[in-house]
Amino acid sequence: MTVETEGRAGASAAGSQTLSRGLSLLEAIAEHEQGLTIPQLCERVGLHRSIVYRLLRTLEAHNMVVRGPDGVVTLGPNLLVLARSVNRDVQASALPELTRLSQDLGMTAFIAVLTQNHVVTLVSVEPKTDGAALVQRPGSSHALDAGAPGAAIRAQLGPAELEARGVAAPELFGDAARPYAKSCSQVLDGVSSIAVPLRVPGYAAASLGVVFVSRENDAGVAATLHRSASLIEADLL
Repeated sequence: MTVETEGRAGASAAGSQTLSRGLSLLEAIAEHEQGLTIPQLCERVGLHRSIVYRLLRTLEAHNMVVRGPDGVVTLGPNLLVLARSVNRDVQASALPELTRLSQDLGMTAFIAVLTQNHVVTLVSVEPKTDGAALVQRPGSSHALDAGAPGAAIRAQLGPAELEARGVAAPELFGDAARPYAKSCSQVLDGVSSIAVPLRVPGYAAASLGVVFVSRENDAGVAATLHRSASLIEADLL
């Protein structure tokens, strides 16, 4: 394994190397919903095991990460508290419609936004059902070129920006007025998603989507998403 002095994200001359390394750990964990072991973390961030152990102890003390008995590290509850304090206006405007959408479809509904070259979940709502529901944790992220949310976001970027970011134009379904994206097993094995473009103040692009494990009426779900997106945008813009 190649060990990088600055870690995955690096640290600027004026910045804090320790903080940068800690944030790199959180970003790596956020990209893997099922968590990572310490050897996997070391490989992904390019840091020695002793450094990773020290950083994890600090993050655990602040409940930013949780280490299970099997050694798998996942994001901790305090990150959710921080996430709820971000973009309160967006959350306050979107939550009622997200809740209705989630209950109507019986799926976890969420808003994702473009941050650098990643798609980051801003807010999500799980359906109230007797069975298990998929969790789309706020703050979780994946690459821009993966998943339906990424495709719905890429649909809002021009050719020059797509080229600059090193990603391709997405495959879309529906018509030009009401396009939607769909994916299966691109972010998580066995998990499907449908998403539509969404405009959110303060972000270059965003998407409204749902995740599920069973086959659905894609066009019907997309039509419901477009109705919800229009209502959310009317309140935000």
